[in-house]
Amino acid sequence: MGIRRSRRPVAAARLDEAARRLLDASLLCAISTVSPRSIAHVSTAYFAWDERLRLVWMSDADAGHSRNIRARPTTAVAVYGPAQRWGHPDRGIQLFGRARELAGREALDAEEVYARRFSAYHRGALGAYRFYRFAARRAKLFDEAVFGAGVFVTARVEGRTLVWDGTEVSAGGT
Repeated sequence: MGIRRSRRPVAAARLDEAARRLLDASLLCAISTVSPRSIAHVSTAYFAWDERLRLVWMSDADAGHSRNIRARPTTAVAVYGPAQRWGHPDRGIQLFGRARELAGREALDAEEVYARRFSAYHRGALGAYRFYRFAARRAKLFDEAVFGAGVFVTARVEGRTLVWDGTEVSAGGT
């Protein structure tokens, strides 16, 4: 049976609401980068996000993923609820785009976004760390309680909204 594609679009407002709920569901994300020698690398970080669905995090500039981002900014990020259990509705979001280290006013703006999400964070407390911003170009959402079992919705990120690209339904899904 495999995967079938549905031609039924999902409204932008519904996608935006689902994406924002999914990003709020977890404080940690998994960041996937590619090294200059084409070796995949994944790491986790606490993250915050802004109204344009851009994610920000702090990291040491010498960390492997930070070096990878400087060499190849292509990045993917996954966020999923930490309390999921097998056999119950799953949910998560995968984002695909580019990341970069921030400096100056952009770093201060990212720090403000970060501090709003993490009230225990003290500005400048982690002096050696840098702020990074990830700008998604595409998103893949799965929220079985919202879209149905085995349903994956893909969308383009356009400004502050998501625009439906397609829906995939896996075997056994709705």
